[in-house]
Amino acid sequence: MERLFTYLQYPFVRYALIVGVLIALCSSLLGVTLVLKRFSFIGDGLSHVAFGGIAIAGVLNVSNDMLVVLPVTVISAVLLLRTGQNKKIRGDAAIAMISVAALAFGYLLMNMFPTSSNLSGDVCSTLFGSTSILTLSIREVWLCIVLAAAVLAMYVLYYNRIFAVTFDESFAQACGTKADRYNLLIAVITAVIIVLAMNLVGSLLCSALIIFPALSAMRLYHSFRNVTIASAVLGVVSALAGLILAILTDLPVGSAIVAVQVLVFGICCILEKHI
Repeated sequence: MERLFTYLQYPFVRYALIVGVLIALCSSLLGVTLVLKRFSFIGDGLSHVAFGGIAIAGVLNVSNDMLVVLPVTVISAVLLLRTGQNKKIRGDAAIAMISVAALAFGYLLMNMFPTSSNLSGDVCSTLFGSTSILTLSIREVWLCIVLAAAVLAMYVLYYNRIFAVTFDESFAQACGTKADRYNLLIAVITAVIIVLAMNLVGSLLCSALIIFPALSAMRLYHSFRNVTIASAVLGVVSALAGLILAILTDLPVGSAIVAVQVLVFGICCILEKHI
């Protein structure tokens, strides 16, 4: 504890904890909807697209990756939604097609136009996360706060409609809810969260932030509201625990957070049998 309090005196550690909590909160809230709608894999697909966006930003020598990565990921989320509604290309096939293509072209671009002499290190840190979460500037922290606030505001504002679209899209449409519009909103929010989460856990581990808290909460509760609240709490606690573990032991941040989430999921599975 003494060592932890010593680290907390440094601004970059406090910035990392703030950003980590915000990202975990947004991811876990949306994760409930994505899991129930069987869209869990969309997070993994968009994370691969974000990797391609980072490669493009590197080729263009853009200092702020998010200026390229965010628009590319949002556009891809819209394309995934539209393509998934095509009867000739099902949703899972569309996700696999776009994600694999983005990953392949991203790695190809990084090899064709290398921005540093340590290509393998750049690729590894992008895919699995790095210490970038501990080197955030105050500008990046405020950008994350603004985007996270926007995501939370949209989720709270349209909670009832998202609930309706999640459980029975046909009934929601019959009641006058424009399901396509809210599916699009869910896809865009997912894209924003994935881009934010890449700084925390890397592109390959982004989907863990979305899936594990929701699945853990579903082991303990069965109502949508209780699952959503429990998912948010478990997601934030897991992120904090993983960040603190990584800071104290010099472990990779992303892997530490996901390891804690897996442990929490296992505990929730055990508790489910005794409830």
